[in-house]
Amino acid sequence: MDGKATENPVVTTAAAGALSLTSVVCLAVVSVVLGLCYLLVRWQWNERKGGKLEKWILFWCYYDAFTHLCMEGAFLWISLTGTVATSTSPLAVVWQEYGLADTRWLHSDPNVVSLEMLTVVVDGLLALVLAYAIVKRKSYRHFVQIVLCVCELYGGWMTFAPEWLTGSPSLNTASPLHLWLYLVFFNGVWVVIPLALLVQSWSAMQTAFGRRGVSFSETTKHSKKSLNSLHKVPVLRFFDTFAV
Repeated sequence: MDGKATENPVVTTAAAGALSLTSVVCLAVVSVVLGLCYLLVRWQWNERKGGKLEKWILFWCYYDAFTHLCMEGAFLWISLTGTVATSTSPLAVVWQEYGLADTRWLHSDPNVVSLEMLTVVVDGLLALVLAYAIVKRKSYRHFVQIVLCVCELYGGWMTFAPEWLTGSPSLNTASPLHLWLYLVFFNGVWVVIPLALLVQSWSAMQTAFGRRGVSFSETTKHSKKSLNSLHKVPVLRFFDTFAV
């Protein structure tokens, strides 16, 4: 760092916000990934009676996992070894294009990189676990779904809230392409869908409790009974002697 401001060639190439060849290529890559995820779901969901909604949730899980593990994983690797702006790796092209809308992704912003460390590992793996739980109809499906959705919403908030509080100096809102497609649409998807899935999980839990005729108070009593039974374990009884 010599303290001298240098002009970023990546940003200046699309100052007018026009749809460039790079933009088209990046959007085509996203389209191909969406197509592959859909084909994977069709192959895996064949002859299953899960309904169309479950099928589309599974599709979202695969796309979510690919985005976190592959695309954001590439960003994280590049940012930890250098910067997206100076990288010559083909993996950096997508993020160089997105960096036209949010320059923090070009220069390894500490807040963004630290969030991506959690997002890539936690959210990416949770999306795969959720996909498995949906396909295999596991009982923990909605627990995983709720945790993943909360993580997605928290990650989105912590990505943009610090930027908004400082006047959004890194966001390019002058270009309709960068504002509405890159910033609003692509980030808004990770707000709308997690919120919708939270509602779906809430509805599923309400239906499950209603079908079994179990009230919240009865569930609480059962939980207390289970906890009381733990005191019979010798090790726990030993520690219980130190309780005030």
